[in-house]
Amino acid sequence: MPFADLLVRLARWLERAGTVGPKNAVAKSFGAFGDGSALVFPPGALFGEQLIRVGAHTLVGPHVTMSAGLFGETLEPLAGWTLRFGDNCSIGRNSFFVSRLSIDVGDDVTMGPNIYVTDHNHRYDDVSIPIKQQWMTEAPVVIGAGSWLGAGAVILPGARLGRNTVVAAGSVVTAGDYADFAVLAGVPAKVVRQHTTEGWKRPDS
Repeated sequence: MPFADLLVRLARWLERAGTVGPKNAVAKSFGAFGDGSALVFPPGALFGEQLIRVGAHTLVGPHVTMSAGLFGETLEPLAGWTLRFGDNCSIGRNSFFVSRLSIDVGDDVTMGPNIYVTDHNHRYDDVSIPIKQQWMTEAPVVIGAGSWLGAGAVILPGARLGRNTVVAAGSVVTAGDYADFAVLAGVPAKVVRQHTTEGWKRPDS
């Protein structure tokens, strides 16, 4: 058998054998890890798993980084978590979720690859010290149930997406409340379509 074929078979075996399910020790280190959920091998970086909750039947793709809190700090969130995924979600490969306050992903959310979601950001207002030494701003993030985030979307602190929201690939969603049944696109993202009693409409129509 050609060497390349052996490598492909090995890679497929590793993906199956290395995928984490609810009964694995890695899953049990999470605050919650629902039935039928999986972290596909190889996993991304994991930090603060005890503050991360994964619902039932949620698939987390390979190389997905999930972080709750910063290195060396102790968080005691009132809800008991800083990052939560609902049931029946699909998270694309190479995505990043960086939380220390609250990132709440609803049920039935689908995300493409290379998604970046964070609930905190660096400040830059004090020009006398380096940006990395300035304390952060933070605000909760909500991704409404039934939503779809296209490849490379970025969700920034304070963004609160409604139900069944579409975020176009490569868009950057900034702080604000976004209504249900909307399509967001652009940098920064704006509502380009909205479902009303008359059906789907453009804001300027």
